[in-house]
Amino acid sequence: MKPRIFYTKPSITELEVRYAADAAANGWGDQCYAYIHRFEDMFRQHLGVQYAIATSSCTGALHLGMAALGIGPGDEVIMADTNWIATAAPIIHLGAKPIFVDILANSWCIDPEKIEAAITPKTKAIIAVHLYGNLCNMDRLLAIGEKHGIPVIEDAAEAIGSIWHGQRAGSMGKFGTFSFHGTKTVTTGEGGMFVTNDSALYEKVLTLNNHGRAQGQKKQFWSDMVGFKYKMSNIEAAIGCGQLERIEELISRKQDIFRLYRKFLGGIDGIALNPEPLGVTIGAWMPTAVLDPQLKVNREMMLAAFTAENIDARVFFWPLSSLPPFEAKPSNYHAWSIPDRAINLPSYHDISDQDIVRVSNVLKRLINVGA
Repeated sequence: MKPRIFYTKPSITELEVRYAADAAANGWGDQCYAYIHRFEDMFRQHLGVQYAIATSSCTGALHLGMAALGIGPGDEVIMADTNWIATAAPIIHLGAKPIFVDILANSWCIDPEKIEAAITPKTKAIIAVHLYGNLCNMDRLLAIGEKHGIPVIEDAAEAIGSIWHGQRAGSMGKFGTFSFHGTKTVTTGEGGMFVTNDSALYEKVLTLNNHGRAQGQKKQFWSDMVGFKYKMSNIEAAIGCGQLERIEELISRKQDIFRLYRKFLGGIDGIALNPEPLGVTIGAWMPTAVLDPQLKVNREMMLAAFTAENIDARVFFWPLSSLPPFEAKPSNYHAWSIPDRAINLPSYHDISDQDIVRVSNVLKRLINVGA
């Protein structure tokens, strides 16, 4: 059998191991937050924002941010139907309702026209999910938000390295969130980050994330409100510090992998890859191929072909409105159509050029193009 090609795995070097070992040995007592604060500061500087709070997950960061905005029962939050459920879950937990709208056919990100049509007096936020490192049209989304007085939240879990006309993904909305899951370009194993330029929102999230204990509170074990605890551990943050010292290398390698896929697959009729419009740079977290319906090659056929070649591939996100907890909304045409003919391609940092050719050839054979 041919050697297995994984769809993703992290890039961990001696640097991250050394920092993690130091945190395990010495990161206690008055040093228990040392790597956390360093990690937050490094990420804040990388992104070009004023405030950053390390969290246990991107989901936790979203929950904190939306709670700090006062989103609650009876409220509505507009988001794309194409997402992982982690974006919708905090909305439900707060007692609000996610309003699923369709995506654009080319970027697979939320359709601004559908947002406008979905706004009601109950709308309290719009979530821009930068899917697979692709970028939402932030100019349009921010203009819609400003027009209606609705905050735009950036779920940039998958978009480290992505840049919209000079501004990094996650830095443009009311707040942004990131994931450092083991599959991501930058990892801490599990983990996330909340970022913002709003000082009042930052202070509120700090308080919420500390069981409701306000900064500067002198009374021990005194909480001013019922909060949460979505904190990152010092050991995780130590790994993150090592990753951030290598962040340009990690992003660049992801982009190089995507360029190779574009070289081998990008000129083939019927195969659409992640778009990179003029003025936009994508972090290329997850190279993805979407096949034209006329090719009559579906998800199951692709999965079977990759499995036969001992290659891991990942399915495109199911539309959230197709999942059991939610009401079906097949009128979201692209969100319901694309997953049946799309696949995420292997893109871990150490994948070889030869393996990228091997992956590409599976798709070429499926659509009867020379491989």
